[in-house]
Amino acid sequence: MSSKDGSSLKIDRSVKTLRELTLEKMRDAILSAYFKPGERLVERTLCDELGVSRSIVREVLRHLETEGLVESIPHQGPVVATLDADKAAQIYEIRGLLEGHAARLCAERADGALLEQLAVINSQIQAAFRAGDFHGVLEQTSAFYELMFQGSGQTMAWEVVQSLNARINRLRAMTISSSGRAAEAAEEMRLLVEALLKRDAQAAHDASVAHVRRVASIAASKLAELAENKAELDA
Repeated sequence: MSSKDGSSLKIDRSVKTLRELTLEKMRDAILSAYFKPGERLVERTLCDELGVSRSIVREVLRHLETEGLVESIPHQGPVVATLDADKAAQIYEIRGLLEGHAARLCAERADGALLEQLAVINSQIQAAFRAGDFHGVLEQTSAFYELMFQGSGQTMAWEVVQSLNARINRLRAMTISSSGRAAEAAEEMRLLVEALLKRDAQAAHDASVAHVRRVASIAASKLAELAENKAELDA
């Protein structure tokens, strides 16, 4: 009787599934405002546009609903979730608390190699900003914070942030495109990275919180402007 080592059952994790690729495509389409807030997401149309089955589209829409990017409206079906000013303010409040604490602990606990890697990632963020590569900015910024939380040892806090990550990136996509934001963000991140490299825990905390408060202010202004424009159109 031949022994079984399970090798035939191993999954090739280097290849993304069709569902994962579809999820990434739909998420990016919402973050880039290809699909607008409140827009209906019709399964049949999405199947044609994406070239995938209805079962995959349904799975992806359900997943995006858990991320807060899609919501189901009675008698209407799934639509792109509308950005809500109050929820956005709460997300920024959570970010300020968790990221500020993580920055403080990262400055105290992380090894030198990790701190140097944070500086490298920040350089990549700023390069993406200068190139107008907003997708790259989002991707590298997420990588920066994941590493900062890793360096702080706050794994549970990072899980909380990850649960909000899709909504955070949606707000981030809105704020990074605002006028003058590239230079402003570069200075804010420079102060944070400088404090981390110097292992100045208080300065790292303060720089992180100041950064979050600034983007919260930008987001509040943008959302107020969107609400005002919508009211004018509905009038």
